[in-house]
Amino acid sequence: MNHRHNFRYGVCVLSVLSLLGCSSLVKPVSWEAPPNPGYTCVYAKNDLLKAVEQLSIGEENGPEGVAADAAGRIYASTLSGKIVRLEPDGSHPSVWADTGGRPLGITFDNAGNLIAADAFRGLLSIAPDGTVTELATEADGIPIRYANGVAVAEDGLIYFTDSSTKFGAKESGGTMEAATLDTIEHGGHGRLLCYHPETGQVKTLLSGIHYANGVAVSHDQQFVLVNETTSYRIIRYWINGEKKGQSDHILEALPGFPDNLSTGMNGLFWVALVSPRIGMVDSLSDYPSLRGMAVGMPKFMQPGPKHYGHIIAIDAEGRVIHNLQDPDGAYPMITGVCETPDYLYLGSLVSHHIGRLHKSHLRFGQ
Repeated sequence: MNHRHNFRYGVCVLSVLSLLGCSSLVKPVSWEAPPNPGYTCVYAKNDLLKAVEQLSIGEENGPEGVAADAAGRIYASTLSGKIVRLEPDGSHPSVWADTGGRPLGITFDNAGNLIAADAFRGLLSIAPDGTVTELATEADGIPIRYANGVAVAEDGLIYFTDSSTKFGAKESGGTMEAATLDTIEHGGHGRLLCYHPETGQVKTLLSGIHYANGVAVSHDQQFVLVNETTSYRIIRYWINGEKKGQSDHILEALPGFPDNLSTGMNGLFWVALVSPRIGMVDSLSDYPSLRGMAVGMPKFMQPGPKHYGHIIAIDAEGRVIHNLQDPDGAYPMITGVCETPDYLYLGSLVSHHIGRLHKSHLRFGQ
C-alpha cells in the first residue's frame, strides 16, 4: 500500500473514530517521518534468522531482555516480572528472581549483579542470590515512569533510558499501552539517564528523545548509543573526550522500529528491529489532529506491529555490518540481542521462548 493509499485509509478510519472522542491527555505533535528505505541495499531481504532455535522459558512469556553471566548462564526478563535463568546449554529454565514489576533491559555490572530497567519500578539491582534492590525511581526530581534500556560502563556508571516521562508504563496500563500513547503524541518525552553507584545520584544526560529505548556503551568507552524508536534512528551521546556532552545521529531512517541495543563483540553493536515501519503511522506524521483521534480507536482497529524478524549489527560509525531477517517472523517481534562467543541469544515481546542462533550463520554484509 503506497503513501497516498495509507493516508486515505487513515483519514476514513479516523474520521469515523472521531465520534468516539479522544483523550485530552494526548497532544499530538506534527513531525515528518523520514523516508522508508524498505528492505533494500544494506537491508535487503534474506532468511538468515530462519535457523533460530527456540529455548523454553517454562511458563513465562515476553522475554524482552536477555543477558549472559560469567558462567555462561542465560537470563531473561519476562512479562510477569520474573527473571528466568537457563543453564549454559539452554536447558532447565527456572525462576531466579521476581521484580514484582515489568523488567525490560537487563545487563550485568562489574560485581556480578544483574541490573534491570523495570518499566514499573525504575532502575533495579538483583544480587546473585536473587535479592532485588531499588537503585533509582526519579531523576532530577522527575519520576522515572518507564525505565527501558540499560548498559554498564567499565567505570561502573549505569546508563539507562526513561522512555516517556509523560506516559508511564504502570499508569497507562502496561508498556504497550504507554508506548502507543507516546507514539501517537510524538512529543519527545524520553530521557537518557546516568546512575552513579558511589553516590546514588541520577543525572539526566539527554532529554527530548522520541521514545528512548535501548542503550549501549561503546567499546572504547567514548560514547553511548540510544535507540530513538519512534523516529527510526540511533543517537550517539559522547560521555568522554573532546565531544563529551554532545550528541548526534549515528544512523537514521531505519526500516523498522529499533528496540533494544547491545554491545557485541569485534567492535559491533546489535540492534533489534521489533517491527517493520507502519505505513499508516508514517503517513499521518504531519497530521496531528488525525492521530489524536486514534486514541479512542478500539485495539483491534489500531495499526499494530508486524511479525517480521530483523536484527542488524553496526560498527562505531553506524555502518551496517550484519543484516539478518526472517520475513515469516517464526521467532516474532525480536526485542534484543545478547552475543556470546558461540551464539546470538534473542529476546521477544511476545514469545514463550528465547531465540538462539549459532554464529556460523553470520555473514559479513548480510
